[in-house]
Amino acid sequence: MKASPVEQKELLRLQALDIRLQQVEHQTKALPQHAEIRELTTLFDTTRMAFGTRAGERDDVRTELARIESDVEVVEKRIARDTDRVQHTSSVKDVQALETELAALRKRLLALEEIEIAVMERLEESDATVSAVEAERDAIALRIHDAEQARNESLADLNRQLGELRRDRAAVAGSVAEDLATLYEKRFVTGRGNAAALLRARTCSGCTMTLTGSDLDAVRSSPADEVLFCPDCGAILVRTEESGI
Repeated sequence: MKASPVEQKELLRLQALDIRLQQVEHQTKALPQHAEIRELTTLFDTTRMAFGTRAGERDDVRTELARIESDVEVVEKRIARDTDRVQHTSSVKDVQALETELAALRKRLLALEEIEIAVMERLEESDATVSAVEAERDAIALRIHDAEQARNESLADLNRQLGELRRDRAAVAGSVAEDLATLYEKRFVTGRGNAAALLRARTCSGCTMTLTGSDLDAVRSSPADEVLFCPDCGAILVRTEESGI
């Protein structure tokens, strides 16, 4: 294939832009915030589940306390009722019976109040646990928000760079003959990104192989507009005044 030295040099610009595009595209996928957000999201889910569990346990304690408070209220009402009956009855037998019942009720009330205090202490501990887990969950959510914001800012800058690089690449590719551009694209795929390389000081910049012997003689004897390939990596070998041949 024939191509002017100027067009061949454009392949070096195209190669440089493609390499930079690959680098920036890799950066968009390798931002540290991606891994940080994944880790924080997993931690957030774990903490959110823990919060649900602790909140459920606290609700159970609240239900238990409400039941005990209801029992206390019932006993207090019975004590008030029996006390009033004692004060308004003239029957000794009734008074004795009421006093016996009152003694049992006061004993029952004392036991309930002790249980009530214990449950209230458990509820206080449960509230503290729920608040601590909730605070941890909210702190993780804030860290996720900050990481997402940092990621989005970085992605915005990288996407801006990608847009500029793609625009520049399209301009350079448009200045290269179609058959040469097609050859470059094929080499880019088969060479895994190494499509065109500068021959500097008789060394291929793509694979760092130094040309010697018949390979060097073949390059020296080829016309300037002849498209050559590196005998080692297969990249289009672009000759310039730096080639040393």
